[in-house]
Amino acid sequence: MSATAPGAAAAAPATARPMRADARRNCEKLLAEAAAAFAERGSDDVSLEEIARRAGVGIGTLYRHFPTRQALLESVYRDQVELLARRADDLMTADSPADALADWLGALVAWGATKRSMSATLLATLGRESELISSCSQMLRHSIEKLLRRAQEAGVARDDVEPADVLRLTHGLVVACDQAPGDPAQISRMLALVMDGLRPQAAGA
Repeated sequence: MSATAPGAAAAAPATARPMRADARRNCEKLLAEAAAAFAERGSDDVSLEEIARRAGVGIGTLYRHFPTRQALLESVYRDQVELLARRADDLMTADSPADALADWLGALVAWGATKRSMSATLLATLGRESELISSCSQMLRHSIEKLLRRAQEAGVARDDVEPADVLRLTHGLVVACDQAPGDPAQISRMLALVMDGLRPQAAGA
C-alpha cells in the first residue's frame, strides 16, 4: 500500500472506478457496524474481525475497503459528520426553524457523546490541522450556521448568538455529562437549557 498523507488514508483515488452496488452496500454496512461498535465500547476495544462479523462480511472484505484500523476510524468519523451535514440540509425545509435547530443539536450531542474515544485517537494520530479534522469541523460549522441563521431570521433565536457559541456550548455539555455518568436523562435536560438560552428574551425582561 502506498503512503498517504495524514487524514487521507480512507480517501478514494480521483481516478477510481465507481463502486459496484454490492461493494457499496458492504462498505455502508461496515461503516454502520463500526460506528455502533465504537459507540458501545470505544474505538480501541473492538476488533476488526468483530466488525466484519457484525456486518455479515468476511475479514477480507473489510480489508479491501479499509486496509488498516486507522483507515476505518477515519472513514467512520467522516461518514458520521457527513450524515449530520445531510440531516442539517434536510432540516432546512422543516416547518419550524426552532424545532429544526433543536433536532440537529440533539443529533450532534448524541454523536458527541459516543465519539470521544475515536476523536481522541484521531487527534493523537493526525492532529487538529489534518485534512480530516479540518474538513469535518468545517462541515459542522456550516451546518449549525445555516440552521441558526434560519432560526434567527424567523425570530426564534437570539440575534447576538454566533454559530461557534452554540458548538462550544454543546461540546461543553457533552464533556460535562461524560464526567457525571449514571444519569441518562441529563443530556436531554441540559440540551433543553441550551435551547432556552437561545430563545429571544421577552421585551423588558
